[in-house]
Amino acid sequence: MAAAASTSHSPASVQETGSFLKQPRAVWAVAFACVISFMGLGLVDPILTSIAQDLHATAGQVSLLFTSYMAVTGVAMLITGFVSSRIGAKKTLLAGLVLIVVFSAVAGAMDSIGGIVAARAFWGLGNALFIATSLATIVTLAAGSLKQAVLLYESALGIGIGLGPIVGGQLGGISWRAPFFGVAVLMCIALVATMVFLPSIPPQGPKTSVADPIKALKYPGLLVVALTSLLYNFGFFTLMLAAPFPLQTSASNVGWIFFGWGLLLAFFSIWGAPWIESRIGTVATIVVALVGFAALLAIMAIWTDHKPVIVVCVILAGAFLGINNTVITTLVMGSAPVPRPVASAAYSFVRFAGASVGPYLAGKLLEHNIHAPFWMGAGATFLAVVLLLSFKRFVPTTTDTPSHGSAEEAEDVLVGDAD
Repeated sequence: MAAAASTSHSPASVQETGSFLKQPRAVWAVAFACVISFMGLGLVDPILTSIAQDLHATAGQVSLLFTSYMAVTGVAMLITGFVSSRIGAKKTLLAGLVLIVVFSAVAGAMDSIGGIVAARAFWGLGNALFIATSLATIVTLAAGSLKQAVLLYESALGIGIGLGPIVGGQLGGISWRAPFFGVAVLMCIALVATMVFLPSIPPQGPKTSVADPIKALKYPGLLVVALTSLLYNFGFFTLMLAAPFPLQTSASNVGWIFFGWGLLLAFFSIWGAPWIESRIGTVATIVVALVGFAALLAIMAIWTDHKPVIVVCVILAGAFLGINNTVITTLVMGSAPVPRPVASAAYSFVRFAGASVGPYLAGKLLEHNIHAPFWMGAGATFLAVVLLLSFKRFVPTTTDTPSHGSAEEAEDVLVGDAD
């Protein structure tokens, strides 16, 4: 956030021309952990129908695997700054990783849908502590500009989401429990890497209040961007939850389909989004991405009974999601005159906690009409476009912000990193 960030920068920090791949080991350790963390999201997709069949659960009950995870993740965003500003960034990251390791394993050991839903809720708490602090850590320790740091973070997100369905699909072919245990093992590796390579930075400066993110929502720009993302996430998680059901295929096949989706998401997060934004502008890029995604959801609603159509639309959706994720994540950092971690915590609270209703509604609609969830997702995503354009005057017209990377700024932001 230009208004809140330190204006002191080292000469190297203001360079935009260097590759965003040239980063300290600490940044790569956190980025690797991000990849594994985001695998946990896509990992569930291929095994949704297997869990429903084995545990005799309805689509509405299975949807709670997403709802409990997202709701707790969203609400917990309010406390991440409170925690990290008191115990430091590294301890907060490690606490989140430990929770993910423990409760992903617990989820795999459960024999009831209710038990898995409860484990996913605690998993969501660990996820909030980790992803909130990891974004702020990468933003402050990465070499280069804010855009390059967010690009690295979104690359980890795209790769993780892309690999998740493959891991879930292949291990799900053995048992629906195997993917949960697989994440536990991989997160143990990420835990060790973070412990070894990330330097310990003691908490300094003012302590963050739980109320700070809520107060930040009084700024119209931040509120508009957060609500836009909330509506967009209705469509995003409708796709994640509903698409496997009309496909009626094996966990492995669903995994490969969503792997293609993840590849496009990663490609357009890293290369597509910056290229398009540089040519048509920030708001226009978001609008194009949202309209494209809404159109694909509408096509899936019309031709739900045609599996090839669902497959193609799922894969193509990755392109629009990749574009939107990168641009809107960078945009939120400059949408209010508050510290970046506070702005990001407020944004994440609204989009995760609010959008957690989406997969539940999609699951309930699936029980009555297989077309309905896709119409709901398309409608919500289109409303996001209407909202953004209606209040465009409050939203920054560019994601260009000063570079970061100085030791002073890194220290200032890490003490209150709350995503």
